[in-house]
Amino acid sequence: MTTILDVQGVSKSFGGLKAVFEVSIDLEDGEILGIIGPNGAGKTTLFNMISGAIPADSGSITFDTTRIEHMKPHDIAGLGLVRTFQVVKPFAGLTIHENVLVGAFLRRQDPNEADEQAHKMMELTGLTPYAERSAQDVTLAIRKRLELARALATDPKVLLLDEVLAGLTPTEGVEMIDVVRSIRDSGVSVLIIEHVMAAIMALSDRIAVIHHGELLAIGVPASIVKDPRVVEAYLGEEFQIAPD
Repeated sequence: MTTILDVQGVSKSFGGLKAVFEVSIDLEDGEILGIIGPNGAGKTTLFNMISGAIPADSGSITFDTTRIEHMKPHDIAGLGLVRTFQVVKPFAGLTIHENVLVGAFLRRQDPNEADEQAHKMMELTGLTPYAERSAQDVTLAIRKRLELARALATDPKVLLLDEVLAGLTPTEGVEMIDVVRSIRDSGVSVLIIEHVMAAIMALSDRIAVIHHGELLAIGVPASIVKDPRVVEAYLGEEFQIAPD
């Protein structure tokens, strides 16, 4: 497989606080890589550096073949790396359809082409029945899907998802997992932060564990749940698996 996102030794401090310290991860083309860790571990700071919201103090971030660690968010998005946010903020005065169109116009100037792209992404994320509903009058689960559809309308190669399952019911969570899988199957690589452990274990090809701003472990889910350091730092005893 080809590495599409390569993060090498990135660090970020805020005053005397080392929020992220020399973290290295890589995302393969067509992969879902989960990021887990306690609150305050540095996961969102890492996302912010990758997406351009804040610059890295040191280290390198390469997307495809381009160094992006000091690029602006809109320039990074234009290359094909797009993120969503835990707190969804749609354009409340617009419909679902119009919100997704905003994303589609990043790469398309022709209104008909943008509209076609918006409809494709609404179909992919299950939003077609809600297309003409106001974005402020739908449930959290639908707004979460809208966040995905708007990001996907920009034609990303990599999608960063920040706690896309947060606040959803178990049934809505299962449906969202199916949506994320369909996104990957459509050709988009996914980097996802999530606290719903059963979901992230089932969804991810590999998992990276961040603790106190450092990379504690990275590997396939089966190895992560057996790692004593991860169990002690984050997962807890209930995730320990008896030896074969």
